Amino acid sequence: MNVIKAFFSFSIYNNGKDVSITIGTIAILLAVLFGTNFILKLIRTLVTKKLKAEDRFRFKTVFTFIRYIVLSIVIVGALDTSGVKVTALLAASTALFVGIGLGMQKLFQDIISGVFILVDKTITVNDVVEIENKIGKITQVGLRTTKAVTNDDKILVIPNHKFLSEILYNWTQNNIVTREFVEIGVAYGTDVNLVKSLLLDIALQEPAILKEPKSRVLFEDFGDSALKFKLHFYITDSFNVVFVKSDLRYKIYEVFKQNNIQIPFPQRDIHIINT
Repeated sequence: MNVIKAFFSFSIYNNGKDVSITIGTIAILLAVLFGTNFILKLIRTLVTKKLKAEDRFRFKTVFTFIRYIVLSIVIVGALDTSGVKVTALLAASTALFVGIGLGMQKLFQDIISGVFILVDKTITVNDVVEIENKIGKITQVGLRTTKAVTNDDKILVIPNHKFLSEILYNWTQNNIVTREFVEIGVAYGTDVNLVKSLLLDIALQEPAILKEPKSRVLFEDFGDSALKFKLHFYITDSFNVVFVKSDLRYKIYEVFKQNNIQIPFPQRDIHIINT
């Protein structure tokens, strides 16, 4: 028994004043960490069983952040209970912690932003978002970063603080159905009713465009060189809207060509004054 006590009382570090670390201190710390980690995993398993797949992932991510906080508190408590004066250690390491804190400021900002995003559902997986003129479909919402894929299959890795500090357009949060448009200009003198009829027919023939709500054609303005129209339509896949718009423009060009409708280029009248 005395041998065991001597073993656990063996000093690993002692500054002769406030801090004394023994093998027993390390053993207590490891036991407490193991026990706490086991309890946290048990709680996570019990809670996630009752959640949907999407909520399960969100809970696990937030729980990871909570786990780090709990483990930090447990470590401090275990050291203090075993006789190590944590305040003395912290005081001796103040300059180091200040340097680390300044260096990790953005990291903590991203983590806190990630927790807010996951809790209030600012964005979720499969949302189509626009930020800093970049458009992508969310594939993963992490604690520090969010990943999105663009429609040309490039991956965007977005620090989470961007979603809280900058303007974010979430195209699909309210509904998967979004309204899009294509602008068209035709020459002056063109039958505007024919233009409207042709555009609506083209929209009806496009498989990606919904029949309900119905597409609409707006006469936007009398331009300098053309009569301006805008074809509004509804789709369920706004992520691939650039391809839908491209198909529409191909068809509009062909149909207008067949019906002798001109799409004019900019024109200017030049008046020469002879002095």
